[in-house]
Amino acid sequence: MSSLQGYVDRRVLLILQDGRAIAGVLVGFDQKSNVVLSDSIERVYSMEEGVEEIPLGLYLVKGDMIVLIGEIDDAVDTAVDLSTIHAEPLPAIRY
Repeated sequence: MSSLQGYVDRRVLLILQDGRAIAGVLVGFDQKSNVVLSDSIERVYSMEEGVEEIPLGLYLVKGDMIVLIGEIDDAVDTAVDLSTIHAEPLPAIRY
């Protein structure tokens, strides 16, 4: 998947089939779209407590679990206070 080459060494957000949102720096990928993220965190959304960030460190995600990959604008991301955002968690994708 050569289209991922432009995201290498950039902060990205992955949305996974089970509804998880993982952010981190894309450090590598392979032909099956498996990706490796460094300095990764999981963002857990809640209606009651805002967004919780759980540090994951170096993280490998199987390509068949990824629904969406998008680049994060660091200036916008740091300007947002995630603790004030209240949202329902994403549901898992059903086939």
